[in-house]
Amino acid sequence: MFKEIINDEKIFTLIEETKDYSVSEIRVIINKALQKKGLSLKEVAALLNVKTPELTSEIKTAAKKIKEEIYGNRIVIFAPMYVTNECINDCLYCGFRCSNKELKRRTLSIDEIKEETNLLTRMGHKRVLLVCGEHPKYANADFVAEAVRAVYSQKDSKNQIRRINVNVAPLSVDDFKKIKKEGIGTYQMFQETYHRETYEKMHPSGPKSNYETRITAFEKAFSAGIDDLGAGVLFGLFDYKYEVLAMISHCEYLEKTIGVGPHTISVPRIEPALNAPAAGNVPYPIDDEEFMKLVAIIRLAVPYTGIILSTRETQQLRAKLIHLGVSQVSAGSKTNPGGYEESEHNMPDEQQFAVGDFRTLDEVIKDLSQNGFIPSFCTGCYRTGRTGIDFMAITKPGLIQEFCHPNALVTFKEYLLDYASEETRNIGEALIRSELEKFTNNEARKNAEKMIERTQNGERDIFC
Repeated sequence: MFKEIINDEKIFTLIEETKDYSVSEIRVIINKALQKKGLSLKEVAALLNVKTPELTSEIKTAAKKIKEEIYGNRIVIFAPMYVTNECINDCLYCGFRCSNKELKRRTLSIDEIKEETNLLTRMGHKRVLLVCGEHPKYANADFVAEAVRAVYSQKDSKNQIRRINVNVAPLSVDDFKKIKKEGIGTYQMFQETYHRETYEKMHPSGPKSNYETRITAFEKAFSAGIDDLGAGVLFGLFDYKYEVLAMISHCEYLEKTIGVGPHTISVPRIEPALNAPAAGNVPYPIDDEEFMKLVAIIRLAVPYTGIILSTRETQQLRAKLIHLGVSQVSAGSKTNPGGYEESEHNMPDEQQFAVGDFRTLDEVIKDLSQNGFIPSFCTGCYRTGRTGIDFMAITKPGLIQEFCHPNALVTFKEYLLDYASEETRNIGEALIRSELEKFTNNEARKNAEKMIERTQNGERDIFC
């Protein structure tokens, strides 16, 4: 069965067969990608084998064009919230590994989760990714469900968290139903590496060592009614060409078996972590140029899938990757439980990994705005049922723009009014005025203007 999902022989054969594609053959593939219908595995393999700067530049240019046509200039903003670093796995790349005796273990109480939520909302965040280690006592479905309820329960006169995505170890169908019932959005789970031998080496003990349980988790989540799924690979554990092809294979398998592929794909690279040997000596290091190329190729291969980039990467590299296909970024992130609390608990040694972008949320918003991007906190699709298959049904014909652009502008306006520094507010207001002028449909522009005016007058959480 698992060969149906990831066929190693096929993947390695494709990598070998496409090493000597001509310039003209590569350009045919790039032109096909521009049609925004995706690429075959063989075509993706050919692009991954491109070495010349000229063709690599053409791949990046195509990715930028596709990203702009599908997502426009919107960048979705979110923050992770780590609720526990207790874990019974011993992953060689993770600071939370159970054999790390120097890590100070912490699980947030429900009151502490509420306080972390309040700190995030006071920054202006509206989307949260709840992140847990894997521990039967501290990260079970009942705890996750209670944590989700706690986050949603917090609100003030200006703001509340409107969307909680969850990154948690594979659960049973019944347990997935428990967290689905609480109103979670995307279930995010990274295979880490699709290469079985490497997977077994990197996960020597604990339930995560079971490759089969992990690779079938999405199907169980979908059976429980969770139709927004978030995949990912931890780049650096194995050859990136293999990993990209394996991940695309997984996407194709999900499309075939459950009718919808991942809503998002995350592209983390290994970063240093306390007492994590594979993080200190990366098995397959990827330089920035290779990393930018693979992100661009993923955008060409799965044009309608969101690509998520965390604060693992530096400000400078994140700015480049946003042009090449990234559509969602975390901002002002902390990667330890209680990390948003300014206290003795906020210690670097408690992080899961080292971050590369230390900017505050306001600084990220300002930089995006200065470069012509609309920071979006929108959660409208999830609360109107535009998810899973229904989301793709309106995204692929290009209809999603009718909802996303006005909603992005309104949530951006909320941030500017309620949380932005004066400098960020001035830049953002000018950008909103510029965006309204770009509307070619007069009725759509008038509707957007009315939504923004209502927001200016004190209304909140307006969406279409």
